[in-house]
Order: sequence, then C-alpha cells, then structure tokens
Amino acid sequence: MKNINLGIQIVPKSKNQDSYQLVDKAIAVIAASGVKYEVTPFETVMEGPEEKLMAIAKAAQEAVLSAGAEEILVYYRMQIRADKDVSMDEKTLPHKH
Repeated sequence: MKNINLGIQIVPKSKNQDSYQLVDKAIAVIAASGVKYEVTPFETVMEGPEEKLMAIAKAAQEAVLSAGAEEILVYYRMQIRADKDVSMDEKTLPHKH
C-alpha cells in the first residue's frame, strides 16, 4: 500500500469554546495515530496509506465535535501518485539540481 500526503484543516465553530483548544483535540488524535505528521499554521499534513489517513481525519473531526464544536468546516488537500509513494520530505528537504 503506497503512502500519500493528506493535509487537513478543521475550522471549528463554537459560541462558547476556544477555537484553538478545539483544534488541539484534532491534533491530539493525529499525534496518537502513529503516522508521520507536521502541524503548520494553516493545516496539519500527514503521510501514510490513504485509507488510514482518511480514518484518522474522520476521528479528528469527531474529536472536535465531541469537544463541543457546534459545527466544523473541513478542508482537505491530498497528493496521490499512481505508481509510487508521496513523502513530506521530498517537498521540504533541500534538493540538488
């Protein structure tokens, strides 16, 4: 099973909960999953098999709703190759030309 990259941004809507604390619930789910991930100011990027990452994303969404968000907006970005793995390092490490 080949690896992909999945970026997820969860924007919680809540009248009485702090947005950052709600987002932290999603990040905790991702961190506990064991996949390679990186938190950025706009999204969290994960690396792994597509089915596993989608299940983690769903669990992260549920964690934010369970923590008190009335609504969430969820944005995904994915990079998938037909014949080989996608890695976060290939996009962020220095490249030799």
